Amino acid sequence: MRTIEIIKCHGSGNDFVMVDATREQLDGIDLGDFARRVCDRERGIGSDGILLLVRHDDRVYGMDMLNPDGTHAEMCGNGIRCVARLAFERDYAINGILRSGGRDYNVRRTVDIFEGIATFSVDIPIRTHSNDFAFFGEKECFVGIVIEALHPDLRFTALNLGNPHIVAAVESIDLTLLEALGNKVKDDATCRQLFPHGVNLSLYERRSERSIFVATFERGAGITLSCGTAMTASSTAAALLNLVEAGSHIEVCNRGGMVYCTTTLSDNITTRLEGNATFDWWGELDVDNGYNYRITRSTNEDAAWQRFVDSINNRK
Repeated sequence: MRTIEIIKCHGSGNDFVMVDATREQLDGIDLGDFARRVCDRERGIGSDGILLLVRHDDRVYGMDMLNPDGTHAEMCGNGIRCVARLAFERDYAINGILRSGGRDYNVRRTVDIFEGIATFSVDIPIRTHSNDFAFFGEKECFVGIVIEALHPDLRFTALNLGNPHIVAAVESIDLTLLEALGNKVKDDATCRQLFPHGVNLSLYERRSERSIFVATFERGAGITLSCGTAMTASSTAAALLNLVEAGSHIEVCNRGGMVYCTTTLSDNITTRLEGNATFDWWGELDVDNGYNYRITRSTNEDAAWQRFVDSINNRK
């Protein structure tokens, strides 16, 4: 029986199964099948994705993420914080950099977001044009514009954070509308032409000049409690539209908790995403016999996270 060590973790409620692929042998494993079966919330462990801590040929450490449908994600803001924590705690020489989807990202340990909650940040360079968006040229910006094929009134901003996002400000979050829009992007022939590689779609509420609330339909996963790059994209779009104050520590709430985003607007836009990297438990996964697993060590970290979420809810 061949087993591998796994860690169940989450960033702002966005949960993952993480594997240190620099230590564990994954040779011969169909990673797409692995992701589909392990992420299955009815028959597997259940998660929003698989995180692999990897090391590239040039010795740079990085993250490889798989969605629940088995596809690879170029970037995951919540996931990369969890990978950063594992690398830091194992004293890997990452030199403040993790690679994902061919891009290098600056990561670091920061002041805890709440007592007992390990907190990390990642600086995410953002492009306002990309060949992921086929409805405009590579050098055009698409900020606060209606996409007729998707919705007649909502004004979307398209941003690439290593993965593609479209986000729109709304008066209040409607999850039914969000699901309908997400499925339309995924299934409608015209929308598939507009977004040839698929797209993450978010709606966000402005609550103040330093606070927004975000909900996301993730490409390859559907609606999740939160999405790190989506929260980053939404706060960046809000800054571009002067709905929040650029350069400020913006509170970004979601159904899973909260993170902070700080957007620097210049010729090169960068937004820092800062939030928890919570490890729930460690376990062993049998990779030769149906991916059965057992928990070997639990933490009390999720209790601290729940206290943090309760503190947010009590402010409402």
